[in-house]
Amino acid sequence: MIYTIVGGGAIGGTIAFHLAESGHEVLLVDTDTAHVDAVSQRGLSIRRPDGRVETQPLRAVTPAEFDGRLERVILAVKAQATGTAVDWIRPRLTPDGFVVSLQNGLCEAEIAAAVGPERTISAFVNLFADLVEPGVIADGGPGALVVGELDGTIGPRVRQIVADLQAWGPAKASTNVAGHLWSKQAYSAIGAASATVDQPIHQTISEHRALAVALAREVYAVSAALGVTPEPFDAWESDAFAPSASQEATCAALDRFCAWLRTQPKDRTGIWRDIAVRHRKTEVPAMFAPMFRLAEEHGLACPGVSAVIRMIGELEDGRRAMSPENLDELDRAVA
Repeated sequence: MIYTIVGGGAIGGTIAFHLAESGHEVLLVDTDTAHVDAVSQRGLSIRRPDGRVETQPLRAVTPAEFDGRLERVILAVKAQATGTAVDWIRPRLTPDGFVVSLQNGLCEAEIAAAVGPERTISAFVNLFADLVEPGVIADGGPGALVVGELDGTIGPRVRQIVADLQAWGPAKASTNVAGHLWSKQAYSAIGAASATVDQPIHQTISEHRALAVALAREVYAVSAALGVTPEPFDAWESDAFAPSASQEATCAALDRFCAWLRTQPKDRTGIWRDIAVRHRKTEVPAMFAPMFRLAEEHGLACPGVSAVIRMIGELEDGRRAMSPENLDELDRAVA
C-alpha cells in the first residue's frame, strides 16, 4: 500500500516511520524544509524512551516539490493548517482516493467540505511523541488509535487502514470515532490549562481537580447536545465526568488517570512545548473553534475553556508568563 503522510511532525512522523518499517511505500510531505532535508538525507529517526535511536529510510518532499496524484492520504498537520493542507490535497486526490484525519481537534467537517465526505475518513489518535529536531522524533510509547467512516460504518477501506496502522500500535476500527474525538477534546482542554504553568500535567490535575472536572464537563455538555456518546481511551474514563457521576467516583478516576500519566516519559503537552520551547503559535484556538461554534448553536456557554483559550493567546504573545497564578485564575473562571 502507498501512503502519503501530509505533516511529518510528532503524529505524522511516527506513523510514517512504522508504516515504512513494515514495508509500505511512504512519502512524507511537509512544509519544514529543514525537516524534509534531514529525512531525505539521513532518514527519519525515532528516539526511544530508553535512549535507543532507530532510523528508517524515507522519501520526503515539500508541497512545492510534489508532482503526482494522491490516493491514500494521512493528514497530520496542526489544526490551524487544515484548510491550507486540504486546498493543496483536493486537486491532486484521485476520484477513489481518501484522506484520513490523524489530527488534534474536530477537523473532519472542514476536510469533508473540501474533498467530499465520501473521501474523508475519521480517526482518533493519542500518542506521546515530540519532533525534537529536524529528522528526529522522541517516541513517547504506545497510545490509542481508532478509525471509522464518517457515517459510523466500518467498511473494507477502514479495515485495511486499521490493519496497516497496527504496524505502529493497537489501532482498531470503531463505529463511534466521534465519541473518542470528543473525549480527547475534553482532555485537551485540561492539557491546554496545564500548559499555562511549567509543571507536569498530572500535577496540574492533582492540584486543581475541580478545574479539570469543570473543563471536561463543559466539553461533554456540547457533545451531549449533539447526541454523541463519549468513549474512554487509554486511562481516561469518560463516564467519570458525567453529571450523574459521584464526586468520589470522579476523584478516583482522576487518581487513576494521574497515576497513568506519571508512567509516561512525556509529562508535558505539545501545547506547552510550542510556547516554552519552540516559541510559536499553538493549535489551541483552531482545535476548539468548531466546538465553540456548536456550543453557540445549542445555546451553551463554555466559560472555563474560553478562559483557557484567552490565556494561551496571551502566553503566545508574551503578554502573560507561565505561573501557578494562571491556574488560580482559571479556578475562579469555572467557579
